[in-house]
Amino acid sequence: MPADERQQRSAHLTGSQWLDLLSSGEIEIEGRLPYSSNYSYLTTVSCEATSGRAVYKPGKGERPLWDFGPNLYRREIATYELSAAFSLGLVPETVLRHDAPLEAGSLQRFIDADFSAHYFTLIEEADHHARLRELAGFDMLCNNADRKSGHVLVDGEGGIWGIDNGLSFHADDKLRTVIWEFGGEAIPDVVMAACESIANDGPPERVSPLIGETEQEALVRRALRMLKTRRLPLPRDDHRAYPWPLV
Repeated sequence: MPADERQQRSAHLTGSQWLDLLSSGEIEIEGRLPYSSNYSYLTTVSCEATSGRAVYKPGKGERPLWDFGPNLYRREIATYELSAAFSLGLVPETVLRHDAPLEAGSLQRFIDADFSAHYFTLIEEADHHARLRELAGFDMLCNNADRKSGHVLVDGEGGIWGIDNGLSFHADDKLRTVIWEFGGEAIPDVVMAACESIANDGPPERVSPLIGETEQEALVRRALRMLKTRRLPLPRDDHRAYPWPLV
């Protein structure tokens, strides 16, 4: 089967089929993605008659940070698992691959997006606001420290996705985002339901092994705080509220 036909078939895969492909498919690196501080690679993942594109982030390609430890790719996977645990659908399917070309790393479904669009353009369209509110609440829950405008994608069917989530789940409050237009509004119900579950039962089973114990405890504290305030945050004067660069 020609490669372009296999690629076309991959566009119709279900979420579980994407997970199977990402988990067991053969990974071929196509090239390094530009504008990334850490090494990220566009890959083709193939299994029998199906192939699709994915983003591979190896631990070996991470630049050391003073406030985050190594293996940021595990946080990438944890954000997907948090989204998936509550059927939020905000993060593309992401798996851990130990047998990848540059050793252990995350492998995430590549979103075929309109890359001229980003948060600052999407916010101009009211049809996107409900989904952007959910992303704002999700980022609050997972403590995303790097929600740039370009990390918000829209696919060909109008779906909104949050990518590049490696700087999440820190034990300290580090929310840095461009999504502040909804500050003070009610946290969406789907995110509140996730908070209630975490407050009552702890982190989802598939999230816990990916982050440290103190980070798990902080996730529960954030869920409890969100249940108390029930409002999306506003930027604080005593806290760096925006990522850099913004896009």
